[in-house]
Amino acid sequence: MKRKILICGLPGSGKSTLAKKLTEYLGDADWWNADEVRKQANDWDFSPEGRYRQMDRMRSLTQASVDGNRYAVADFVCPTSGLRSEFNADYVVWMNTIEKGRFDDTNKVFMPVENADAIITKDEWWEDKWIDHHAKVLSVKIRTCEFVNNLPTVQMLGRFQPFHDGHRALFQRAHAKTGQVVIFIRDMPTSDSNPWTAQQMADNCAKELFEYAGSIKICVVPNIVNITYGRDVGYKIEQEVFDDATHAISATKIREEMRKK
Repeated sequence: MKRKILICGLPGSGKSTLAKKLTEYLGDADWWNADEVRKQANDWDFSPEGRYRQMDRMRSLTQASVDGNRYAVADFVCPTSGLRSEFNADYVVWMNTIEKGRFDDTNKVFMPVENADAIITKDEWWEDKWIDHHAKVLSVKIRTCEFVNNLPTVQMLGRFQPFHDGHRALFQRAHAKTGQVVIFIRDMPTSDSNPWTAQQMADNCAKELFEYAGSIKICVVPNIVNITYGRDVGYKIEQEVFDDATHAISATKIREEMRKK
């Protein structure tokens, strides 16, 4: 299980704001804030030795949460690749939202985060809607580790441009069948009828279905235009029928309204 999450970045980049919201959406999670940990230890030493000592404290605290079968959200600068390697997070979020923090010594030692699982930039952060968006999306991505591949699962395939109430109604029926759903997003060229990339739509689906985190997996797949099978192979393809109001929901009309706004 990938339960140890590191949210790192320069001071003032929004780490604590995201950590608080992500902890809320994950549910069974502990939030470890570096400033609070330093305060408890009464240790404000930011020398290389002091930074290592702080990393070791954060590592021990988060491991205790993981050992208790909970998610651990570590919110601290963790400025160097060496410290990040020692911390050994399962999932790393880099808050790359500012160019400089308020402490020159930290600015000098901070190294870009290599191989981050998620990178949040200034263009998609400094509004409340983006804070909520990223916390929901990350909660789904992180809890994908709970998805059990060999259990019976229902598949949904589509463009979802964008995900709407009709898709939600279909998803709810799919989820009720087995308790697990995999959503395949077709990777299509952007156009008037496909204004968003497949990855943007994957994130949109995650945001809209965050309350099902752990029982859904969202994947970008090739532009599938035909599903072919031979004799009975142990699964079926079926169409769900809804009321007229649900069937009338149109992604085309939704996109037109969004363009007007």
